[in-house]
Amino acid sequence: MSKTSFRIALAGNPNCGKTCIFNALTGARQHVGNYPGVTVESKGGSFKLNGMNIELIDLPGVYSLSSSSPEEEVVFQELTKPGIDLIINVIDSTIPQRSLYLTTQLAELHIPMLLTFNMADDAKKKGLKYNIPKLEKYFGSPIVQTVGNSSNGVQPLLQELARTLSKLEDHGVPMLTYGSDVDDAIKAVADKIDDLKIEKYQHIPSRFFAIKLLEHDTCVWRLDEFQSVHNEVEDQIKHLLDQHAIEADTFMADRRYAMLSGACRDTITITQERRREISDKIDAVLTNKFLGFPIFLAIMYATFWFTFTVAEPPMEWIENFFGWLGEFVGGILPEGFFNSLIVDGIIGGVGGVIVFLPNILLLFFAIAILEDSGYMSRASFVMDGIMRKFGLQGRSFVPLVLGFGCTVPAVMATRTIESERDRTVTIMVLPLMSCGARLPIYALLIPAFFPEKYQAFTMWIVYIIGIVIALIAARIMKSTLFKGEGEVYLMELPPYRMPTVKSMMLHMWDRSKMYLQKAGTIILATSIILYLCNTYPEKTEFSQDYDAQIEAAQKAGAAEDDETVVALENAKQNETLEYTISGRAGKVLEPIFAPMGFDWKISTATIGALAAKEVFVAQMGILYSEGEADEESEGLRATLRKQYTPLQAFCMMLFALLSIPCLATLAIIKRELNSWKMAVMEGAGLFVLAWVITTIVYQVGSLLKIGTTIIG
Repeated sequence: MSKTSFRIALAGNPNCGKTCIFNALTGARQHVGNYPGVTVESKGGSFKLNGMNIELIDLPGVYSLSSSSPEEEVVFQELTKPGIDLIINVIDSTIPQRSLYLTTQLAELHIPMLLTFNMADDAKKKGLKYNIPKLEKYFGSPIVQTVGNSSNGVQPLLQELARTLSKLEDHGVPMLTYGSDVDDAIKAVADKIDDLKIEKYQHIPSRFFAIKLLEHDTCVWRLDEFQSVHNEVEDQIKHLLDQHAIEADTFMADRRYAMLSGACRDTITITQERRREISDKIDAVLTNKFLGFPIFLAIMYATFWFTFTVAEPPMEWIENFFGWLGEFVGGILPEGFFNSLIVDGIIGGVGGVIVFLPNILLLFFAIAILEDSGYMSRASFVMDGIMRKFGLQGRSFVPLVLGFGCTVPAVMATRTIESERDRTVTIMVLPLMSCGARLPIYALLIPAFFPEKYQAFTMWIVYIIGIVIALIAARIMKSTLFKGEGEVYLMELPPYRMPTVKSMMLHMWDRSKMYLQKAGTIILATSIILYLCNTYPEKTEFSQDYDAQIEAAQKAGAAEDDETVVALENAKQNETLEYTISGRAGKVLEPIFAPMGFDWKISTATIGALAAKEVFVAQMGILYSEGEADEESEGLRATLRKQYTPLQAFCMMLFALLSIPCLATLAIIKRELNSWKMAVMEGAGLFVLAWVITTIVYQVGSLLKIGTTIIG
């Protein structure tokens, strides 16, 4: 055999165990990305088998090639390109008739196939017995039984794959029949296509495209190459409609299922009476209409706690490491621009991103457990009815809950949502969930401006406002920007399984690598830009000689932490910041922020908070000469009480809640939606939303004189 390199596509329904097989075959030799122009995940890998180099493409899970979703369109595009040597079609052998529907469409491509009847152990427990030789003859393809989540479960696949590739030229593909009337219509359209002699699709039988045209498949229907065939297609559809009083696309689906029903009846037997499985007994509790929702909330709380509590120690270690690294590098480099740029800009910026890595790892470890065990499908089922009232689906709930911890990993968690529209809408409203970075702002302002008995309520109302606006925004977007026909999602409830360690580790590795490579590089650049904006131009002339006053105070016996010295240093720092690009921008933007009750200092702190929301507190500390303040700074609280009203404080929290959380969020939105345009629209849209709502609250509050008295 002369050919030693092969390109193989891995195709199958969602939840058929395809990912387990992909991971078992490729191991760590994988690469993950997005298909150009869509948010559907692209996954590829490679491995060697008996001296052969194999490139494996893991296609998105689909139920058909009917292009009714972005995933199906991607699979269609991939399989109609030249260069695919073999399709490994993974089939859930516990539900063969439904799984084989896709197989009939793949067979029409006339690309050699290897059918993998996965979950053979579960099928055996169900009492299903297959006549493999008869099935192989029917589909004209070799069949192998596997257990994808077992360490040795894919060995039969590797053995059969080696045999199949060694005699690929002799591989037969069946010519499926749909009945004489339909076959005649297919042939009439196929003959017209043959007459066109389209070079681009010479490797695909004209019969395949004829069937797609008769089904009015959008992927094929809009291709310019087939425009001249449309009249013949419409004539044949009308002929079939006159004969059977049913539309051609529905008719084709019926014929496929009828064909499969006969094949399964001839080749599959049930060796014992099917008993109710353990999965059904568990589902009686987990999907119960009364117990399902509380149990789901408890599991989500456990996931939330695990992700953000267990991650806290390693996050502190990373933070301490970058603090040490900054001090070490700062001590080596000479004082000046490059020292400050590298220490404060680059090391600080990279550290600010990598510190979230434990969150990413643990989040996707937890999601992998929920996905691989089969519970995630149940969670979607439980929440689906509630979320659909707001234009979303059940799978949107998990990322929204995780958004209360950190928006960045929450946006990445939306990859479990199969619908492109629902995933996009979920990503767009996720920043409205009040993430942990906003908490320091609340912790600073609420104790400063609100009586103790109202503090918990104030915190609660801020979180509720975010949730309510997010759900309303989702409903509006699904009715306007992302309007479309209601999509029907098949709620597949696979049997419960024990997740494999290898699968979970690969899941974590994929996501963490993607996070560091993509989001990290973008944040590095933006951190440097923000550093420059907060540093330059440097002020050389001040309103008073602070250095001389500090020196005089120290000569008089004042220590470095003396109140007078600290106040002078902070006053100098205040003037320095006011002179920078950020400070000047705050002055320029003050008229825009003024309707919300913000002065230039709040405006400047808001700009600085683009790097991270908690920077707002530190910036306010600098501007009000309180040094490196945090949310526990009583001095800063007292100063703010003398400058602002409770209404202004509430508006600060409201604007922080509704505006973009940080640049890391914009970076990950760009990464996940594969579009700078969407990221910029998100940032601009959230700013406008925050400005409008905060302005209304401030103006109405001022008019009604609610919280308008300075209490300091």
